Amino acid sequence: MALVLQIMPMPSIVEQYRPDWVFLVLGYWALALPERVNVGVAFIVGLVLDLLLGTSIGVHSFAMSLSVFVLAANYQRLRNYSVWQQAIVIGILCALYNLVVFWLMHLLTDIYFMLTYMWPVITSMVIWPWIFWLLRRVRRQFRLS
Repeated sequence: MALVLQIMPMPSIVEQYRPDWVFLVLGYWALALPERVNVGVAFIVGLVLDLLLGTSIGVHSFAMSLSVFVLAANYQRLRNYSVWQQAIVIGILCALYNLVVFWLMHLLTDIYFMLTYMWPVITSMVIWPWIFWLLRRVRRQFRLS
């Protein structure tokens, strides 16, 4: 579902504010089930995202793997934070993800940085509590462990 939300057409005014749905979902599962959702899963999902978005193969997979690695390395500490504190950490990791994607795209296609590239960080931080509560409810309902 996150992949569909990531590529779903949106009006051009709203497009720049689109949250990083795939990163949010992977971030939740990396916190909730770190033994099942880890860097390998992030790499594969990143490759799928590269194919769906039409970017160079490996750009999103490397950025996603790096961000999920940092999240997975600190999952025990982050689990003890409140949802609002987690939203700040997710925002920082989402900024890392977006900056790595920009840096790799800059090396490959010579694009230049604009501050509008960081809007998804803000919207991802705002949406994190609802994603967290929704996915926790799904995990408890289906008894995933």
